[in-house]
Amino acid sequence: MTPQLSADCVPPAPVEELSVRSADGTRLHVEIHGQPGAPTVVLAHGWTCSTAFWAPVIRELADCYRVVAYDQRGHGHSEIPPSRVRYSTRALAEDLSAVLTRTVPAGERAVLAGHSMGGMTIMAAGGRPEVAERTAAAVLVSTGPGRLVDELTVVPEAVRPAGLRRFLHRRLLYSRMPLGPVSAVSRAALKYATMGPDSPAGRVEATARIVHACPTTVRARWAGVLGQLDVHAGLARLAAPTAVVVGTADRLTPPVHAHRIVAELTDPQGLLLLPGVGHMAPLERPVEVAAEIHRMAGAHLSAAAESAPASASVAERTAVA
Repeated sequence: MTPQLSADCVPPAPVEELSVRSADGTRLHVEIHGQPGAPTVVLAHGWTCSTAFWAPVIRELADCYRVVAYDQRGHGHSEIPPSRVRYSTRALAEDLSAVLTRTVPAGERAVLAGHSMGGMTIMAAGGRPEVAERTAAAVLVSTGPGRLVDELTVVPEAVRPAGLRRFLHRRLLYSRMPLGPVSAVSRAALKYATMGPDSPAGRVEATARIVHACPTTVRARWAGVLGQLDVHAGLARLAAPTAVVVGTADRLTPPVHAHRIVAELTDPQGLLLLPGVGHMAPLERPVEVAAEIHRMAGAHLSAAAESAPASASVAERTAVA
């Protein structure tokens, strides 16, 4: 029997949809939710996902913010690049720049939140003037700046030696195997690799539908970029106040990445650890992720809404000086 989607995982209808052209001409699908004229939050999703991934977080933020979400190139309703050369961290940064230029008027700023490859997008865009001038603060969720294959924990440490684990992780990352229809087996595999063990069936189903919708070629070409990822230089130039969020059970970007990011940030604003949560934190714990975005907006956007929701007690914050 197919599990029913969690109610808040059903994508809300946007109040506006835009088509934005990036620097190389790639068309990007952009959705605007929430309150026109309110402070702006911009959401960038991760590898194999889409704007639908942010549905529970959008629902948490829409009463107080103008929420901009866009499909990364090749994902969702955005254009699939015709050649391998158009898949790169530079392209990710240029896409973010194009979206911000179109949706955040000159002289205004937004809070940027990126999950996984979306966080890598924000790091890759570090130091770009057109991005910096429109960024009030950033929230990096379940992400890393490099050495992704080395740090994966999908294959357990019981598999030795370490070189074999790296080989198996690389084969998993670069796989061109079509995912096909969502099945009980694929749900179980995705839950193990990407979510915490206590994730409800409705949220696992949402994850499976989103990931299975990503075209195989797009998945594989972005995997090639992620396998060689190094956005440390952009991270060092990310001047905006930045908070970091990670689940303690994240197998794809384990907490070691979050600690590394915090150590390299110019203006770290805290590390939020979510016990028992996997890689899909915005779907697994949307209340806590939205609260962290709200916290950063309240602190760094002068017009932000006054009443920020409190983070749930299950979240552990590590203060960063």
